[in-house]
Amino acid sequence: MTADLDLTVTGPGPGHALRDRFLALDFRIFEAVAARHWPGADPLLPKLSRSANHGLLWFGTAAALAATRSPRARRAAVRGVASLALASATINTLGKRSVRRPRPLLDSVPRVRQLKRQPITTSFPSGHSASAAAFATGVALESRPLGAVVAPVAAAVALSRIYTGAHFPSDVLVGAAFGVGAAFAVRGLVPTRDQLPPPGRPRVDAPALPDGDGLVMVVNKAAGSSDRARTLCDTLPRAELVECEPADLRAELEKAAARAEVLGVCGGDGTVNAAATVALRHRLPLAVLPGGTLNHFAQDLGVEDVRDLSQALQEGDAVRVDVGLFSADGTEGYFLNTCSLGVYPELVRERDRWSKRIGGWPAGVVATLRVLRADRHPLKAELSGKEHPLWLLFAGNGTYHRMGPLPARRYDLADGRLDVRVVHGGRFPAVRLLAAAVAGPLTRSPAHAAVRVGALRVEGVEPGTLLAYDGEVTTVEGEVTLRKLPEALTVYRPLQQRR
Repeated sequence: MTADLDLTVTGPGPGHALRDRFLALDFRIFEAVAARHWPGADPLLPKLSRSANHGLLWFGTAAALAATRSPRARRAAVRGVASLALASATINTLGKRSVRRPRPLLDSVPRVRQLKRQPITTSFPSGHSASAAAFATGVALESRPLGAVVAPVAAAVALSRIYTGAHFPSDVLVGAAFGVGAAFAVRGLVPTRDQLPPPGRPRVDAPALPDGDGLVMVVNKAAGSSDRARTLCDTLPRAELVECEPADLRAELEKAAARAEVLGVCGGDGTVNAAATVALRHRLPLAVLPGGTLNHFAQDLGVEDVRDLSQALQEGDAVRVDVGLFSADGTEGYFLNTCSLGVYPELVRERDRWSKRIGGWPAGVVATLRVLRADRHPLKAELSGKEHPLWLLFAGNGTYHRMGPLPARRYDLADGRLDVRVVHGGRFPAVRLLAAAVAGPLTRSPAHAAVRVGALRVEGVEPGTLLAYDGEVTTVEGEVTLRKLPEALTVYRPLQQRR
């Protein structure tokens, strides 16, 4: 029976003796597991082990998490899959090729437990255990409650590999260690939210509303987030809830501001923009409950769900943030996230056209493909007195940083700067736009440039040019000026980020 280990090394020395004792212990534990009766495990663990083949169990779990409306669950799903991918690649390229250990003999394993199709790869280390540990650890690093749900399933998958006779215990332990290490390696490349600097400035004085008295929450019914707003009002029973259609949104916000101590809003970025405009005019603090597809402002602020906003309102936790202002030929507007000219406004208009038919995310994909494939001419505008053909001029309200190789979020919503990205006109617009998206801030190339400035003036904009701001689209012409209103708006956010 011990011949199948094939890891012994002949020769004298205490190191070899220690290895022999370890392998003998490994074999005895395997035999003990095979000899023990596990009530209810015979029909369950072999099926669980098979379900984890090729990571299918974990991909299904990730899909279920991603299908929720929770940003935290979606991030956990992405991190879990990324960790699994790294662990699997490491195991298959290094682990199994370094130690070619045969699989255990199945003489002592009851036939009812054995897998119908026995693995043909080497035994050390366990790929299933590595994938399970990597996925569970990745999820837990992003969300401890979700990790607590996934971890028992991952542990059961690891146990099933011994129970079915597919691996020795040491294969499973080393594989799990690989998986945990892969998850932490991914975190080193792409930090979790608790590792990032807290968004916004230090707290400012804002009304604490333990029961919601003084809060008027206006909900855009078109966003489909009324249930979320009602949940908030359940936790703050004296808050007032106003549900309205998009056409009535601005009028209802004005009415709410006239009687509110705190103006609340639930909807997407366009709805939040409208509420911020009213809050600025009435000098009211703003409470933002994300209820749209993207929710960029709320995410960067650190408000992801009802619990985050409820906590901030009850404790009076708030910050002051910058507001962007664009003006063009007598027209003015605010932006909390971005303002842009060129291709992106066309993409926003195309996305809105498709979103009612196929939903927000698919509409974004369709719009991107249609806009990039269309035959068009670049925007002509003057920057610093010189005319430039441009595919895109993007200005972010605050600097957009990165988490590892991926575009990320704004750490500081009151840095006093516009994050300006310009994609120059020329051949291959799709390639130029992609290169600009991949490049970081403060970069320059013949195709694109990125700078941080306090204000920007664009002259010579042709009549009818589209301008997008926080997901809304308008037309401008002549001279377009972008500038910042430093720390102009008070917004609630939790001081401590939950995991």
